[in-house]
Amino acid sequence: MIELDDLPELRDPLMIVAFEGWNDAGEAASDAVAHLTVMWDAEAVAALDPEDYYDFQVNRPRAILDDGQRRIQWRTTRILLARPPELGRDVLLVSGIEPSFRWRAFTVELMQYAQDAGVSAIYVLGALMADVAHTRNIPVTATSEDERTLHRLDLERSTYEGPTGIVGVVADAAHQAGVTTVSLWAAVPHYAGHAPSPKATLALLQRLSTVLGHPLPTADLVDEAAEWERGVNELAKTDDEVAEYVEALEEAQDTADLPEASGDAIAREFERYLRQQPDES
Repeated sequence: MIELDDLPELRDPLMIVAFEGWNDAGEAASDAVAHLTVMWDAEAVAALDPEDYYDFQVNRPRAILDDGQRRIQWRTTRILLARPPELGRDVLLVSGIEPSFRWRAFTVELMQYAQDAGVSAIYVLGALMADVAHTRNIPVTATSEDERTLHRLDLERSTYEGPTGIVGVVADAAHQAGVTTVSLWAAVPHYAGHAPSPKATLALLQRLSTVLGHPLPTADLVDEAAEWERGVNELAKTDDEVAEYVEALEEAQDTADLPEASGDAIAREFERYLRQQPDES
């Protein structure tokens, strides 16, 4: 772990985690963490050494201009500290890319940092492509493996079996370490899954707000989500088949009385989505 800044004494810290890549349809999850980073003026305090976990031919470094000087920026996973007064506790935001290799070492290093910092709860965010309508509420499912958390927050236990991404590995490691862990997944309309997906980002943050029991800053996202929906509406109008398909999805969700979809329905979509992905092992 590369220490970028001394970590002060923290107030009952929690950790919010998202990764770019396989777990991040429409970049909804990583954008949620990026949004909180800006809104809370979070500052980087640590980073994982990219040399240990990333294939630079896959995740290439970037040449950037910094105060007129050209330098190389190495892409990696960073930990940022936010101290939002409205929460009454500190937040460590984990923002990065799904590692190319050495997942177990990566997870151990991340969890060791969380435990050393005194993190009492970890919230992992993800997003998947699903057969849902962009005109309806974006379904978000929240699960946990901790019995007390399940009852306290009225959550579901995940029944998924199959390939998983780094967020699944991190969530399992946190649970095994005895840290309260909640996973939140947004279902992004697969026909409108290009990034950004502000309506899905907004839905994730709204559900996270409910789970935390505290409001999160989302005002800008409300307007962005509305503009995104209007844009998809315009695109759908230009293609009769897409318009008919969207109407069918709307009817399916309305008939099933699923304003935000049931956990079972999203779990089935999640399972279908993951099994369609290529096996990279």
